[in-house]
Amino acid sequence: MLTMRKSHRFWVLTVVLICVIIYASFVTRNHLEPPPSPHQPGRRDKVIILNNGSTTIRLDSSIYEDFFPQLQRYQCRELVSQEDLCQQDLSPKGPPLLLLAIKSHPASHSRRAVLRRTWARPRETGGFQLRHVFLMATDPHVKHSNLAWQESKAIGDILMWDFVESHHNLSLKERCFLQWMQRNCQQAAFIFKGDDDLFVNIEALTEYLHQTPNVSEFIHGNIQYRSAVVRKGKYAVSSAFYPLWVYPNFASGGGFIMPQSTIPELYNASLWMPVFPLDDVYLGLLALAAGLQYHHDGHFRVWGPPKDELEVYRDSVVVHGISMERIEQVWNGIQKPDQTGSPGH
Repeated sequence: MLTMRKSHRFWVLTVVLICVIIYASFVTRNHLEPPPSPHQPGRRDKVIILNNGSTTIRLDSSIYEDFFPQLQRYQCRELVSQEDLCQQDLSPKGPPLLLLAIKSHPASHSRRAVLRRTWARPRETGGFQLRHVFLMATDPHVKHSNLAWQESKAIGDILMWDFVESHHNLSLKERCFLQWMQRNCQQAAFIFKGDDDLFVNIEALTEYLHQTPNVSEFIHGNIQYRSAVVRKGKYAVSSAFYPLWVYPNFASGGGFIMPQSTIPELYNASLWMPVFPLDDVYLGLLALAAGLQYHHDGHFRVWGPPKDELEVYRDSVVVHGISMERIEQVWNGIQKPDQTGSPGH
């Protein structure tokens, strides 16, 4: 009888020990490899759900891969880097840095020359230290890319990646610029982002930053609310790719302002969000994913001036789509005597 009891106790202990080992293995495996949370999307997610309060947006990563694989797979590689641009000649006790990030094309030498002489000129003004950088990719015409490379060596204000300039690839400039900002320019208090065919009234821009309440909490610009999706033409997006009829809110790419506080949030969203083929909509999707808010102001005139008069330009932060000759005329016409000093370094 004693022998039977010992045998029974042995088998009970054996079964208990096996159960403990199985349970420990299960807990350890789940601790080391937690499943992705549906509330915290990651690269393993195939479908991403965003909600802007009135519309649910469903982004299927496989569809993005099918339609625009080059946008999803590209890894940002800099041909011309500007790692020290936000550190050089800046005093820690000096005014905050306002970075002017300007999308340009390698062939647009004359445009960049005009902007360097006018509103993009590095200097201290309006309580800010101004710096600028031109954002560009390569040109299939090697001559243009080589000239831009030489221009960069001489002046040092070009940031260039190795993808090819195209309409859809403008979204890659957004993604790669966010990566560059996160790694190299956390000193900038604000970032103005726009195209190289803009007139920017720097005095009005700095006044706007000083006078707008809670300015660091929003993305600022001409905000497009529930913009209709275009199915034909240059900005067309097929219903198979994006079935909704309106886009999430976004700042018009003609010219807008991002506070430094938004950059880490946008960058983190860019690590797991698929790349949309329209750059301003893409940034709007990133902002929605990051939970960022907007501040609309009509002084960001992204559709051109209502009248081509100096008073309109004096009253504007941004005017989009005017000629280079007119930019120079307007700049010289609205400058105050204390704004005509020599360029900074």
